Amino acid sequence: MHVNDLDLNLLRVFDAIYRAGSVSRAAALLGMAQPATSQALTRLRLLLKDPLFVRAGGGVAPTPRAQRMAHGVQTALATLQAVLHADQPFEAASAQATLRLHLSDIGEARFLPQLMAALHAQAPGVRAETMPWPHEQIALALDSGALDFALGFLPSVQGTQQARVLDDRYGVLLREGHPLMARRRRTRALGVDELAKLEYVAVRSHAQTLRILRMLRLESRVRLTAAHFLAVSAIVRETDLAVLMPLDIASDFAHNGGYALMDAALPAQRFTVSLHWSPRYENDPMLRWARELILGLFRAEG
Repeated sequence: MHVNDLDLNLLRVFDAIYRAGSVSRAAALLGMAQPATSQALTRLRLLLKDPLFVRAGGGVAPTPRAQRMAHGVQTALATLQAVLHADQPFEAASAQATLRLHLSDIGEARFLPQLMAALHAQAPGVRAETMPWPHEQIALALDSGALDFALGFLPSVQGTQQARVLDDRYGVLLREGHPLMARRRRTRALGVDELAKLEYVAVRSHAQTLRILRMLRLESRVRLTAAHFLAVSAIVRETDLAVLMPLDIASDFAHNGGYALMDAALPAQRFTVSLHWSPRYENDPMLRWARELILGLFRAEG
């Protein structure tokens, strides 16, 4: 086979299938219909005279030929991406673009107000879209261009470029006047015995808080499991339920009144929020500008 016979898009399809381990997931990441993705794979198979992928489990697995090709294809696509964007100017004030971010619901509350205000002031033509991706798909979505940035506590996301944004820890948010507060005479952190006397609302989308409760053997004290944080603050304010919440955002609730925010002796209490992006798009002018904007807005000193 000669290189002149090869359509670059076939390599993009190959790379997406290799990374996703599934034709359907690759199609979704590429924004293609699944039949078109399958047809592109068939064309490449015929050109290379190799099946490239075989059925395995719920997806596909690469053949030895595909394994040997993968790194070279990924390097070539990254190099081409860098060359195409080299020295390409980005004029924020006149740009028309969409910035796609992975954020949790609590991340949206924490970061979007300042980010949208900054975009309105500096790049009014840049739109933002947020979408919570499954953590195991984030690196692939960043590499494929389906996602521009992921911002959050994402310890399972590997193979990305990343920058620390802030360090935080979990505390316990209660309603003001909670019975526990009346029994306490000191402002020390809540101990294990006091934590065991509380009842909790847990949030399914924030697995770390559920893990902490399991580590404390307090699963039986969970009275409500909610899908998102959106309604949790109102539930805590109207009941005696407690919630584990990052102090960075819980302090805003406490500051506005109606809540008591307590430090606590929690396992795995501290965590780091990071900004993740793909090394493929390291030098993309718009994304480089957006990366500097986000880090400038939120990166903690030290």
